[in-house]
Amino acid sequence: MAKELLIIGFVWPEPKSSAAGGRMMQLMRFFQTQNYQITFASPCAKSDNAFDLESIGVVQVAIELNHSSFDGFVKELNPNIVLFDRFMMEEQFGWRIAEQCPDALRILDTEDLHCLRKGRHQAFKDGKPFDLSYLYNDTAKREIASIYRSDLSLIISEAEMEILKNDFKVSDDLLVYLPFLLDEISEENIQKLSKFEDRQHFITIGNFLHEPNYNAVLYLKETIWPLIRKQLPIAELHIYGAYASQKVNQLHNEKEGFLIKGFADDVNEVMQQAKVCLAPIRFGAGLKGKLVDAMQNGTPCITTSIGAEGMFGNLDVNGFIEDEPDAFANKVVQLYLDENLWKEKQLNGFQIFNNRFNKAEFQQELASIVDETIQQLHSKRLNNFTGNMLQHHAMQSTKFMSKWIEEKNSNNLKF
Repeated sequence: MAKELLIIGFVWPEPKSSAAGGRMMQLMRFFQTQNYQITFASPCAKSDNAFDLESIGVVQVAIELNHSSFDGFVKELNPNIVLFDRFMMEEQFGWRIAEQCPDALRILDTEDLHCLRKGRHQAFKDGKPFDLSYLYNDTAKREIASIYRSDLSLIISEAEMEILKNDFKVSDDLLVYLPFLLDEISEENIQKLSKFEDRQHFITIGNFLHEPNYNAVLYLKETIWPLIRKQLPIAELHIYGAYASQKVNQLHNEKEGFLIKGFADDVNEVMQQAKVCLAPIRFGAGLKGKLVDAMQNGTPCITTSIGAEGMFGNLDVNGFIEDEPDAFANKVVQLYLDENLWKEKQLNGFQIFNNRFNKAEFQQELASIVDETIQQLHSKRLNNFTGNMLQHHAMQSTKFMSKWIEEKNSNNLKF
C-alpha cells in the first residue's frame, strides 16, 4: 500500500541550476523506492528551469503563504511524512501540520546550515575571523528552533553535524547525516571519460543567485586568474552558472580569457571538456555540488578550506586545498601541466565519490531511521521537551501572525 509524503518546497527543484535542486531530486527518488506517493507543494513561483515533477510521478501543488486553504489541503491529503525544504518552510507551515496532521512524521532538510553560511559571510565582510559571535546570529535562533521542533533533521555535512552537536548541543537523536545520494562510478564509465590530452582550459560553475558563487568568480577575476595567466598566457577560464546577472556578465573579457558562458544544460559535458575545476570559495556552508560534479567527471579541482569542508573525510583530495591566492594559482598551474599528477588526483576523486557519496549505504540507513522513528514517534516527542516547548511558545506567535496577515489580506486592510 502506497504511503503519502508531502514535501513543502522553498523553491521548485532545479537540478540543472543548483546542488540544492539535485539534492531534492535524490530525496524524492529515495522515498519512491520506499513506496511513497509524493506530493510536492510550494508557495514559490516556478521558473523555466524547474524540473517537471509529474514526469516522475510526483504530484505538483501550488500553495499560499498565510492562508487557511493549506489546512484543508493537508488534512485531506493526510500524509504519513511531511518534509520541509529548509527551516523557513517549517516556520511557515509547521504549526499547521502539527494541528491538522499531528501523527505525521516531520522531517527538516536543512540543505546546509543557513546560520553558518550567514555568519561566515558577515565575518568575511567585516574582515574578521569567524567565531561563535558570528555563528550565534538571529538566523541560528530560528534554524535551531526549527530543528528542535522537527522529529528528524537531515544534515548534509559531517562538519555541520559536529557544529550542531558541539556548539548548539543538539541531541544525536534529532540529527541524520545524509550527504549527496549518488550512483557509484563504474570502471566502464571511468574509461569513457575524456583523457588528459583531450581536455583544455579551466572551469568553474555555480548558481549565481548563491552569493558565495558570485564572490568566488569575482575573486578569480580580480586576484587569482591574473596570477594564472602570467604562467599560462593562452589559457581560458570558462564560467558556467544559472541566473547570470548584468554584474556577472560584465566580468566577461575575451582578451583575458575570462569567459562567462552562462547556463550549462549538461554539466557533465562541460566538466569533461575542462582539465581543472577552480573553486576558490571564501564563505558558505554545506557540500559543494561543483566539487562532486568535478569528481564524477574526472576533473581534478583546486579549492579552499571552506570549499573542502565535509567533502573528503580522511581520503586524499582530488586536487589541492589552498587559501592563499599565490599558492592557489601555483597549484592550479602545476596540476594543469603535470599529467601524472593530474591522473593521480583524478583517481582520488573517483575513490572519494564512490566511498563517501554512495547512495546504497545511506539510503538503507535512512529507511531504517525513518521507520523506527515513525514507530516510536510518541515517545520520541515526549523525550524532546525543548521541541515541545518551542512548538508551544514560538509557533503560537507564528500562528497568530499568519492569521493576522491572512485577515489583513482578505479585507484589504492598510496599516
